Amino acid sequence: MTNSISVTTISTSPPSFDSDRVAEALAAVRRRIAAAGGDVDAVRVVAVTKGFGLDAVLAARRAGLSDIGENYAAELLAKAPGPEGTSWHFLGAVQRNKVGPLAPLVSLWQGVARISEGERIARFTPSARVLVQVDCTNVAGRNGASVHDTAPLVAQLRALGLDVAGLMTVAPPEHDAADRAFGEVDRLAKELGLEERSMGMSDDLELAVAHGSTMVRIGRALFGERLQPARA
Repeated sequence: MTNSISVTTISTSPPSFDSDRVAEALAAVRRRIAAAGGDVDAVRVVAVTKGFGLDAVLAARRAGLSDIGENYAAELLAKAPGPEGTSWHFLGAVQRNKVGPLAPLVSLWQGVARISEGERIARFTPSARVLVQVDCTNVAGRNGASVHDTAPLVAQLRALGLDVAGLMTVAPPEHDAADRAFGEVDRLAKELGLEERSMGMSDDLELAVAHGSTMVRIGRALFGERLQPARA
């Protein structure tokens, strides 16, 4: 049985996503979380609607999910505010000139990796809730603070008045490398006294949950393959 929600601020054109199918997919994701040793009531599922239309947001909300994640400012701005109670997560790097329009909408900034991003967020929302993105790959061009730089960045962001709730990472695709990455981020979070660990996506959520993830970011396992390119 799916939840009924009231939509007053957005167009309700016929969705291309069947809400019951999304609810079934969500149930399958939660079974995977449980099988990995996670508490399905404690591990939050963030529905990643990147590359999909507003209908994906509506289907996720009808399935009972309130946390919606977007990677690109233009897509979030086009879909927000969404149904009442929607909690928007901005995932990954954000262009400084997009922070102003996003600030009134974003509940959690996942992916702060530089002090300049934190300064910009703090300018518009002084007590904003953020996660620091950690890059455990050492691959040039990947977003995230290095393991070595994470603790200093957390301290700098806190000094700005930001609410640093935890850490986030995108693991490498290889199993052993992902295992090390999730373990390292879990260790760092414990050392820094941070509760949130945003780790795991459609392909690797079991490994992330086994390492203490409190939040998984799920797109394909809920909605299937993306049929349209994401908009920057």
